[in-house]
Amino acid sequence: MQKKIVVPLLSGLAAASIWGGMYVVSKIVLNVIPPFTLLTMRLVLGFAVLWLVVMMRPAGIKKMSAGAFRRIFGTGLMGYGISLGFQFVGTKLSTAVNGALVTSATPALVLPFACILLKERITPRKLAAVLVASLGVVAVIDPRTADLSSSLFLGNMSLLGAAVTWALYSVLVSKNVQGQDLLQSSAVMFLGGLPATVPAGMWELSTQGMGTVTPGIIGGVLFLGIVATAVAMFLWNYAFARLPASSASLTFFAQPAVGVLLGWLCLGEKITPLFLLGGGLIAVGILIAMRR
Repeated sequence: MQKKIVVPLLSGLAAASIWGGMYVVSKIVLNVIPPFTLLTMRLVLGFAVLWLVVMMRPAGIKKMSAGAFRRIFGTGLMGYGISLGFQFVGTKLSTAVNGALVTSATPALVLPFACILLKERITPRKLAAVLVASLGVVAVIDPRTADLSSSLFLGNMSLLGAAVTWALYSVLVSKNVQGQDLLQSSAVMFLGGLPATVPAGMWELSTQGMGTVTPGIIGGVLFLGIVATAVAMFLWNYAFARLPASSASLTFFAQPAVGVLLGWLCLGEKITPLFLLGGGLIAVGILIAMRR
């Protein structure tokens, strides 16, 4: 594969891998800091890190038109305000397995948005790639452990909303960063999420408060803000800025696979034959999508 394909592909895989590995840290930090408060901290840290890089680079801050700023800010609102908000609510009202299963539909949901907004053709090869990789994710997650009872309906619907809006966000990245500086645009997107997360975070602090903040919690917040937000979100945006959205979306499938691997390495969880089969199918799906 050509370098112009390999680098964005590896960027998307790296982003999804980071997100797949952040859940242990998130679980610990969320015991102390409420979810929307933590998300606000992540967005502020992510913006601060990327904007510092923007100011320190030789090119400095590049001019952005008011129209471009509004589009990119709105893209951030969709991704970091609305979609991640749905994900937090869904995870709280449903289960982790349900969350992994429902949100794994994101790459398939990218296809219609890419067709409508980017005029990408939905070819048999793209459909085959999504189908094969989706089967791989189903094997990795093992849907037999999912709980689709009526008591979790609202949570599962919120998770579906997260999958749909993240697919839309990812396609909007492809559409709205063309001709713009990607690093600067990514920083502006973090600001876009704040109008949704700040009010929710303030409500959380007034009703729930915050636990004891230790050096370990501070380290966790820094990891989530710098690595899982500033670095990973930029890599994800880079993948969608450089690849067809329908192809870049398949790198999302690395997230559950990495989560299971880390569970095996850190928590002693078992690696099943289904996981090995699923990982192979995910890899095959990505290779199908990348073929010229």
